[in-house]
Amino acid sequence: MYDVIVVGGGHAGIEASLAPSRMGLKTLLVTSNINNIGSMPCNTSIGGPAKGIIVREIDALGGQMSKTADKTYLQMKMLNTAKGPGVQSLRAQADKKAYPRYMQKVVKEQENLDLIEGMVEDLVVEDQTVKGVILDDGTTYLSKTVILTTGTYLKAEILVGHSKHASGPDQQKESKFLSGKLKDYGFRIQRLKTGTPPRVEINSIDYSKTSLQPGTDAKLAFSFTTDEYVPIEKQTPCYLTYTNETTHKIIHDNLEKCAMYSGLVKGIGPRYCPSIEDKVVKFSDKPQHQIFLEPESKEMNSIYVQGFSTSMPHDIQERMIRTLPGLENCTILKYEYDAIDPLQLWPSLETKVIKNLFTAGQINGTSGYEEAAGQGLMAGINATLKVRNEAPLVLKRDEAYIGVMIDDLVTKGTKEPYRMLTSRAEYRLLIRHDNADERLYDYSHKIGLVKDKEYQRYQNKMKGIYDEIERLSTIRFTPKDDINEMLEQNNSSHLKEGVSAKELITRPEITYDMMLPYIDAPELSEEQRRRITILIKYAGYIEKAKRQAQKQIKMEEKHIPEDIDYEDVKNLALEAKQKLSEIRPLTIGQASRISGINPADISVLLIYLKQKYNGE
Repeated sequence: MYDVIVVGGGHAGIEASLAPSRMGLKTLLVTSNINNIGSMPCNTSIGGPAKGIIVREIDALGGQMSKTADKTYLQMKMLNTAKGPGVQSLRAQADKKAYPRYMQKVVKEQENLDLIEGMVEDLVVEDQTVKGVILDDGTTYLSKTVILTTGTYLKAEILVGHSKHASGPDQQKESKFLSGKLKDYGFRIQRLKTGTPPRVEINSIDYSKTSLQPGTDAKLAFSFTTDEYVPIEKQTPCYLTYTNETTHKIIHDNLEKCAMYSGLVKGIGPRYCPSIEDKVVKFSDKPQHQIFLEPESKEMNSIYVQGFSTSMPHDIQERMIRTLPGLENCTILKYEYDAIDPLQLWPSLETKVIKNLFTAGQINGTSGYEEAAGQGLMAGINATLKVRNEAPLVLKRDEAYIGVMIDDLVTKGTKEPYRMLTSRAEYRLLIRHDNADERLYDYSHKIGLVKDKEYQRYQNKMKGIYDEIERLSTIRFTPKDDINEMLEQNNSSHLKEGVSAKELITRPEITYDMMLPYIDAPELSEEQRRRITILIKYAGYIEKAKRQAQKQIKMEEKHIPEDIDYEDVKNLALEAKQKLSEIRPLTIGQASRISGINPADISVLLIYLKQKYNGE
């Protein structure tokens, strides 16, 4: 008997199995192929806009993706540095071979975690409560909780042109029967589509026709515990090229051969990661589209053509790709799947249909390794807390991008692969790249995923930051001080009266590092120095965002009883009754975010709750 069984060894499954085992529970990971644990069948990048912040949050919560990415990347880059801290995030080009190899080592060596190869085709369910899993060979494993992280394997099909065949990613065996069983149990199943671009040989590209895209020359890492960095001169570069009129003409002339436009595709593709043919059709006014050439591994002779996802036949793909500058003579090397409706999940990621059954990753309708890993970690944590008979950990929208993502899924649902975007987060200045530890370390330390030594290190770091900010407010400069030379060099106006060092850093063009020669500063890390600049420079905006979030928190504190019958709520709109009855929001705040629920519905509901439950 296990405490937790995790089905699937992808990015969600890794975090979902490591969390409970590290929290002391007897855990089993069932995967169709142990050698594919942590594989990267699509792009080998980790991070990106919003996604990079999810990886930082995974680290702050005690997860593994961040640490593995830091150990295996080819290039690391900070995005949106010309913009404010609310949208800055890391993106790493991971090594397609080294990353899964490192992950497999971590999983295999993890205490309390057993690994077996097998294909789960059914669940053991009694009284609407999951009791275990049944493999395709009839073997049964019993458990107190089960987490499904089946990725894109449920009834998976590969689509190329007019051809279609059953297969999982990278020609792996698909799961044929589990989605049918889930449907029998009462789950609503939807069909989604993803895609992947062709790969080309590194040495067949003419790089002189492309633009070099280097990493960022700074000490950057996803994990707060990383202290070794790859210098920029040892990182592997990426390159940029563009589509053109010839590319677009080939696409337009062959649309009827494309799986997406031929009617072969039944699933809905990702809006924010469209195929190249989708871009050309929907953005016909654009003469070109960016195409990034990204290395896959130091051990492979292949380049990933990012932005060139396509379901055209292979011969058309070859003609298309050879129109790109630099790829005229390139050598080409050598999906649709089922997902459940996430509205059938509680915010803990436990299903409403079957008790003690959790789901995470692409089975919930998301796209991306990072979204999957974040859900996997939360499902693993909450399955553990369920076994312990403790309240689930539900992150609020002002606490984490992971909280935003899960709330979006379970409150609004999705009809296409969900991708995390900074625009989805209304409090993005509060949930920045730099402060994931400050937001989440208390949670992870309390539940036991961050140990005392690491937590003490975090506390010491934060003390150093806030002590220095306080000290800066006591350091004064006058119009006669030498600091005016530095101000002039950085196009900042001379002092006309005495000001503090802290006040100077509020100037847009001045950073804490610029002040170092003038303030006799203590020895602080590069990360601490960046945090000091952000906290001082954006203090007013941060406080305003906190006040706005506080109003929403009051709505989140107004709980809705689980036994409420919305049919009894007089004057509530019919659509509101239907939506509220289906989603069963746990708080007024969650109810207010449901599509189709308007402020008048919320007012009626509040009055009903006050009358029925005496305002509690």
